[in-house]
Amino acid sequence: MSSTPLRHTALDALHRSLGATMTDFAGWDMPLRYGSEREEHLAVRTRAGLFDLSHMGEITVTGPQAAALLDYALVGNISAVKPGRARYTMICREDGGILDDLIVYRLAETEYLVVANAGNAQIVLDALIERSESYDAEVRDDRDAYALIAVQGPESPGILKSLTDADLDGLKYYAGLPGTVAGVPALITRTGYTGEDGFELFVKPEHAVELWQALTKAGEGAGLVPCGLSCRDTLRLEAGMPLYGHELSTALTPFDAGLGRVVKFEKEGDFVGHAALTEAAARAQSNPPRVLVGLVAEGRRVPRAGYAVVAGGEVIGEVTSGAPSPTLGKPIAMAYVDAAHAAPGTAGVGVDIRGSHEPYEVVALPFYKRQK
Repeated sequence: MSSTPLRHTALDALHRSLGATMTDFAGWDMPLRYGSEREEHLAVRTRAGLFDLSHMGEITVTGPQAAALLDYALVGNISAVKPGRARYTMICREDGGILDDLIVYRLAETEYLVVANAGNAQIVLDALIERSESYDAEVRDDRDAYALIAVQGPESPGILKSLTDADLDGLKYYAGLPGTVAGVPALITRTGYTGEDGFELFVKPEHAVELWQALTKAGEGAGLVPCGLSCRDTLRLEAGMPLYGHELSTALTPFDAGLGRVVKFEKEGDFVGHAALTEAAARAQSNPPRVLVGLVAEGRRVPRAGYAVVAGGEVIGEVTSGAPSPTLGKPIAMAYVDAAHAAPGTAGVGVDIRGSHEPYEVVALPFYKRQK
């Protein structure tokens, strides 16, 4: 057990006043659920949910060579991102292994906000600082400078519009703009991890409670509820979104994870992991790695990460994430399986759940796609 005390977000007392069940997540004391995680999940799918994501790791990169540094340090073509837009990307080791998946926001010509997963924030920060040595750019740890609140779900645009005069209609997916929400200065971004339309609001920690309360009040008529990390996990699983430590790890390259598209070989200059990722791309062409697929249970037993996927008595893969799906009404899982068994509808595939081979249907990801 770690003796390091858990970190608390600016909304900690508020979560407790709402009766949240708290949990240790990547060294942070975070709300797991407030009531029923199934109800919270369905609220986001049909109405709106409010999340505290202040555990995420914000790193600011500024300076004349900020773009060049990020092009070198990350696998994406970051210099091609226009101000006001965002990009999903990854940071890899020299051997191509994934250190973390990231969202990078270009706030201005020479200013970027890199958002890392909570558990990897220090690793990403250290790597960016190390990789910045020969660049005219500053890497700044801004984890304490931000609280992050997300409002997600089909009612989220209406709720947010009632509190801001920012041009939400003109704000595209994976874009952001500075604005004021309920009198609070915020970076308003149209991003999220739920498969629904929604927004993430970066604000100073001292404004977090005020903003949360204003959003709660504005969402009363729309059925908005506070949501914990538990339903965030089932929402992202249904949407087929990878989670670091489950679908992504240092043992996998982006090509092994089926996310080779994030690696931009066409960008100018070298980047960390270039040689290894070139080999990984060629290998994936000639000898396909295991493929990330969806599995839907025929029965009621829930698969968990690490369970073996089987066919004909042989192990053909491994479950990376599994849970009951409130939207489908059945247990679902993501799993890496041998390419020969990856086609949707492949017969005879099961999951070894405590010695019993439970039948599963192989499906294409995502399990759920919102109606535009």
